[in-house]
Amino acid sequence: MTKISFAAHPYLLGFEQLDRLVERSARNDGYPPYNIEQSGPNAYRITLAVAGFSESELTITVEENQLMIHGIQSDEADTRVFLHRGIAARQFKRSFVLADGVEVLGATMKNGLLHVDLDRVAPETVVQTIKISATKKRD
Repeated sequence: MTKISFAAHPYLLGFEQLDRLVERSARNDGYPPYNIEQSGPNAYRITLAVAGFSESELTITVEENQLMIHGIQSDEADTRVFLHRGIAARQFKRSFVLADGVEVLGATMKNGLLHVDLDRVAPETVVQTIKISATKKRD
């Protein structure tokens, strides 16, 4: 079966990168669970359930419009003996693709929830007039 991409449509020129971003975001697993909420007209909040992680075990980076949140817990398996281990203690990497103009304002952690606040700056509207020139003969 051939996979058809929405970016292959003839009216969507230059959207190949968007198609790759959609593919990449579809590969995220479900850990850790998260919410995305709109907290204002141009404000958003991403909340991740990171129970068991401390602030020093979490890393938040933004690179080329991609927000990445990494969690790596220190290994304390040598000192503790678990009779039952139902709380996940695995590392994770969760990524979110940010639209142009979306900036990360900051992050806070409370009650095992990591909150990342975002703000979208409205871009300036630019109207460009293209001058029509006489065609030149090509050699």
